[in-house]
Amino acid sequence: MTESIQKEVEKKLKELQKKNILPPLIIEQLREKLSQLKITKKQLNCIIEEVIKAYKMALVEPGEAVGTVAAQSIGEPGTQMTLRTFHYAGVAELNVTLGLPRLIEIVDARRNPSTPMMTIYLEEEYRHSEEKAREIAQKIEMTKIENVAKNVEIDLVNRRILIVLDPELMKNKGVNVEEVAERLKKLKKGEVVVEDNIIYIERKTEKLPELQRLLEKIRNLQIKGIKGITRVIIRKIKETNEYVLYTEGSNLAEVIKVPGVDFTRTKTNNIHEIAEVLGIEAARNIIIEEAMGVLEEQGLDVDIRHIMLVADLMTATGEVKQIGRHGVSGEKPSVFARAAFEVTVKHLLEASLRGEQDVLRGVAENVIIGQEIPLGTGSLELLMYTLKHKEGESSSG
Repeated sequence: MTESIQKEVEKKLKELQKKNILPPLIIEQLREKLSQLKITKKQLNCIIEEVIKAYKMALVEPGEAVGTVAAQSIGEPGTQMTLRTFHYAGVAELNVTLGLPRLIEIVDARRNPSTPMMTIYLEEEYRHSEEKAREIAQKIEMTKIENVAKNVEIDLVNRRILIVLDPELMKNKGVNVEEVAERLKKLKKGEVVVEDNIIYIERKTEKLPELQRLLEKIRNLQIKGIKGITRVIIRKIKETNEYVLYTEGSNLAEVIKVPGVDFTRTKTNNIHEIAEVLGIEAARNIIIEEAMGVLEEQGLDVDIRHIMLVADLMTATGEVKQIGRHGVSGEKPSVFARAAFEVTVKHLLEASLRGEQDVLRGVAENVIIGQEIPLGTGSLELLMYTLKHKEGESSSG
């Protein structure tokens, strides 16, 4: 591209930005693509005209039924989804809920997903070393006494708890006998005696039920790791040549505090956790990403803008709400619209008790009373005064 054309490109693009004809992202993409072409001024004008035309064609027209179209565009392919609940998400050892059950989880904004999972990326100095990745995995994975012991039982003769530790399991989990003993001492449930890989807890009680309760508590006693992360799998990604951790269980707030974890890329499939830790805009993005991921995995082609509209509705108030009677549909300002969705009599009765008014601005309420819906041509109220009508008015006057 000649210098004069380059100047012309910059001039045109600045003009488009100043007049707000195209969004900044499209202007940047246009700048990048044009810099790779050998074109004349005439061709430049032609390209810009075509881009503006294509952009305007992609915009939603006033009165277009975007909600209905989005619902159909997601709902119809949704009926073709398989009911396969589990999928190997690049990691054979972990099961992840996908398909229709996962899509329902997303739009219902479930507080706890059926299979919570995290994808943890590491910082530059850790991501290319398997050994360093394993160190971080050991810090994250929640390790209980039962995970490093061959046996945890009651010694009925001496009325004490007996813990037989497994050296190999302790090595894999990065735990030693001293750490286990120290944790048991903090429990303050009796005297802790260590003999090689065997630990005794001397308890001054003759009651068996008490020992059984203590046994259960000791089995589930956390030695190290983060609460909620029951398992960590390390996998190498060929494309980027880096090690990534996949977890069973989720605890975003604690994981991003671990040194070596790249918190800018680490994510969880728990939408509420993301909203609490990273904010509502991040939650909106994960709703879009998760929903699109589920649809694409099933080989269904749905325009991302339909999913974006659903995500916008779910997060518009600043908190994640479900598409249902306890969320978006149940909080519509129209009495008829709420009643048309679920629990009809309850909504009508409550509205009558409160003396509510329905201004009939939505689609459902106008369909119910048999009026023209406020969409398409129905979204306009046009008054016409013809010349003949004006003449008639003047003659009668």
